[in-house]
Amino acid sequence: MLFFAGVFCGLIAIPILLTIATMFGLYVIVNECEAHVYTLFGKVIGTIDEPGLHFPISKFGLGALLVPFFGKRHIVSTALRQHYLRGQMVNSEEGTPMGVGLWYEMEVNDPVAYLFINTNPEGSLQANVASSAISTLSNLEMDKMLEDRHSLSRTVRATVSPLSEKWGYRLGSVYIRKVFFTDHQMVHNITDKVVKRLIQVTSAMKQDGENRVGLIKSETAKEVSQKMAEAGAKRPDIVGKVLNEIGKDDPEILESVLEVMEVGKLLESKAAVSIIPRGANVLLNLDNRKSGGSQFVQAEN
Repeated sequence: MLFFAGVFCGLIAIPILLTIATMFGLYVIVNECEAHVYTLFGKVIGTIDEPGLHFPISKFGLGALLVPFFGKRHIVSTALRQHYLRGQMVNSEEGTPMGVGLWYEMEVNDPVAYLFINTNPEGSLQANVASSAISTLSNLEMDKMLEDRHSLSRTVRATVSPLSEKWGYRLGSVYIRKVFFTDHQMVHNITDKVVKRLIQVTSAMKQDGENRVGLIKSETAKEVSQKMAEAGAKRPDIVGKVLNEIGKDDPEILESVLEVMEVGKLLESKAAVSIIPRGANVLLNLDNRKSGGSQFVQAEN
């Protein structure tokens, strides 16, 4: 029974003793991305920025015991912080009012300077980034402002970084995230121009395609006509060779073929054909002069 009473009293006494030790600053627990700055009688006596359990007496001596009464322990976050500035107004070289959105990040690298050199370091940083962006982007050509934001962001960062280091924090990445027109009528006019330009480009591409197709067709027709002409030029030679071969083998067959070809030509010409008896040469000559283009064929016996 006495043992359990002792355990119970211990469980109650330990939190009380830890609270009293914390109040008198006998120990302190520093979290990740955190720094504790100790001041005594208005002067900085030291900083603890390593995470873990620490005993200020071992670092600052007995003077650390007076901090709860005559000094103060400042807790500063050293974590990376991100901010976004919306609608920073600038004018382009053409006099166009533009809005700019700026994203940047910062972290504290000197907690003492961050606390005591500038009373409002984050507000000062914000104003510094905004003024630097405005001075960098103002009077630039609109095309450069819209297309070259990466190099402009680096220029803004290089301008702001020296003063931010002096104030105890490090400026991380800076990026001009958005550039937009603030004049709605101008946006409407630009949209109309872009639409018209797209229509012109589309029409030009369509016409160019049609021209290319026409050129390909004409070149193809030219090649086909050349090939047909070559084939037509070779045809009499080939037919002549074949007929000569037929004539060598059998002259009667050649004669029959020639007659068939002659009859074919007569039929193709659609000329009038008159059949006269065999041996009527006188009448044939007379009628031939009278009939002009008429053809006379002697009948077979």
